[in-house]
Amino acid sequence: MKAVIYNGPRDIQVVNVPDPQIEQPTDVLVKITSTNICGSDLHMYEGRTDIEKGRVLGHENLGEVVEIGKAVYRIKVGDKVCLPFNIGCGFCRNCEKGLTGACLTMVPGQAGAAYGFADMGPFQGGQAQYLRVPFGDFNCLKLPEDATEKEDDYVMLADIFPTGWHATRLANLMPGESIAIYGAGPVGLMAAYSAMIQGARQVIVVDRHKDRLKLAEQIGAIAVNDAEHDPVEQIMELTNGRGTDKGCECVGWQCHDHGGKEIPNLTMNNLVSTTRATGQIGVVGVFVPQDPKSPDDLMKHGQIAFDIGNFFFKGLRMGSGQANVKAYNRELRDLIHAERAKPSFLVSHRLPLEKAPDAYKNFDERRQGWTKVILKPNG
Repeated sequence: MKAVIYNGPRDIQVVNVPDPQIEQPTDVLVKITSTNICGSDLHMYEGRTDIEKGRVLGHENLGEVVEIGKAVYRIKVGDKVCLPFNIGCGFCRNCEKGLTGACLTMVPGQAGAAYGFADMGPFQGGQAQYLRVPFGDFNCLKLPEDATEKEDDYVMLADIFPTGWHATRLANLMPGESIAIYGAGPVGLMAAYSAMIQGARQVIVVDRHKDRLKLAEQIGAIAVNDAEHDPVEQIMELTNGRGTDKGCECVGWQCHDHGGKEIPNLTMNNLVSTTRATGQIGVVGVFVPQDPKSPDDLMKHGQIAFDIGNFFFKGLRMGSGQANVKAYNRELRDLIHAERAKPSFLVSHRLPLEKAPDAYKNFDERRQGWTKVILKPNG
């Protein structure tokens, strides 16, 4: 089959690799019809992780079941399914609590597993024509009869829609509250969209890419361009000096100032400054245990200079971590089915798998208009 593999920093290729096979009786094989390029893929693409050469990338996947193992009971051949980027067993202590992002079984000795992702197990990704899904009954989200019609919406359930929703839940957003979201990439836009659905009275999105800020405004958010003015000052002015009730970090450790300098602690400390006393922060932007290639000495060891004094004296609370996709994806699926949510509003490009190298390059360079890319491996 054809697949996107990592070949080195900013070097991916579409090559032929062996077809996946049923390895365990609980496995499912899926013919991938939509697979997204995620901002997290860019960390690997840029060579900022220890992803190995030859690995198939891709953790935002949707397709049709073509084969099932002998122990698969619920999922049937022909089902259209969306696959959470977290791979869970369904029966460990964390999975039983709904914490599927920290499954204790899939990768012995660590919490959490994912498709085609550095340090998240040996599992191949879904930027390919076919994908093996372990524990298929548990990990496949079965889609309703409008699956083909709304495929560009449903594929967002693999990661970014639940992750954006997760950011607002980590922040404990309540109806009628205000929230600031740092980052207008796909996850940040999904956090803003989720906040709107949940009844936030004021949603402020901070970024410097005008095409992304325009999308934020289209869903009713207030755009703050941090390349033009200090974002802390702008948010304090918008909230009459009080700060927002809640905040979300949707950028991660590779955040930059307006001049393009990488400053890993920038968004975190800005959030502390712009969240009101006793407010709460949700962090879903990726921070890694180590990044030897970071220009920041602390971040080389997975650390940042965090404004703990201001955080403590303001009595703030913070939640963090990857989204437990299965905790949200069924309800979000039903919102899409009922036409109460349409997360595909941010999709800019739908491309064949062969175009993946160009798509990665343009998305990585934040080219104008490249907001979200869906690859179509099977036409």
